[in-house]
Amino acid sequence: MKQDLLVERFLDNLWAERGLSDNSLQSYRHDLFHLQNRLTARSKTLKTAAREDILSVLAAEVQGGKSPRSVSRYLSAYRQFYRWLVREGTISCDPVALIESPKTGRGLPKALTEAQVELLLAAPDTGTTLGLRDSAMLELMYATGLRVSELVDLELPNLNLNQGVVRVIGKGQKERLVPFGDEAHESLKTYLTSARPVLLKGAQIDHVFVTTRKAGMTRQAFWYMVQRYAIHCGVSHKLSPHMLRHSFATHLLNHGADLRVVQLLLGHRDLSTTQIYTHIAREGLKRLHETHHPRG
Repeated sequence: MKQDLLVERFLDNLWAERGLSDNSLQSYRHDLFHLQNRLTARSKTLKTAAREDILSVLAAEVQGGKSPRSVSRYLSAYRQFYRWLVREGTISCDPVALIESPKTGRGLPKALTEAQVELLLAAPDTGTTLGLRDSAMLELMYATGLRVSELVDLELPNLNLNQGVVRVIGKGQKERLVPFGDEAHESLKTYLTSARPVLLKGAQIDHVFVTTRKAGMTRQAFWYMVQRYAIHCGVSHKLSPHMLRHSFATHLLNHGADLRVVQLLLGHRDLSTTQIYTHIAREGLKRLHETHHPRG
């Protein structure tokens, strides 16, 4: 129980210092409780663990089939936790300090083609109430590149139809204004006037996107909705909602957008995070050249 309280104190501190989202904090909690269970099996605690104990835990993860990326994520959580313990004076020696992260490489995020996006956006039946809502969600996500959590958490005061912008509170409680175009504007306007009141049946909530239960849409429900439409329209990828965000960034760069503008729209802290999309755009240009150039 004391170990649980120690983890929760660390998470409270992490939230206060960096303003992380609930999803990020839950990820840290999962990784640290996982470490705690592994250490308990070795008759150690989070406070008494030595470098050899942490190495043994990580080695067991690798032997169990965990990818270098997953192990690197575990180690990142451990590193921040033990730095905090040293800073608090709870322990005197950081057992993770000299452990190197595994080399993971950097995979390219998957993006849809523009034709596939058009198929997906056309999939909802806008003759129905739920179809109008789903269409508005898909249009807005592709038009703005919002994270899934930012989309489902969007509230009415942060949506300005007149100016065509959404106000988003992203990671680290950073605020940004993101514009959207005419297609998303029309879809949102129709949803807000014709579908949302029907779904709420007189209930008053601030969430823009709501369900028949008179509550805000959840990340899980949106994930299932995207999967359903992907199957319906025959999009070949194993589609995730986040791929619409990747597609938004990739297609902007394909059409000549400045990288720093894309960084601001996505809410990335570092430009290096955004640069990964230039590789996708470059690969797409190569394929176009190979397909259409007479000597491709």
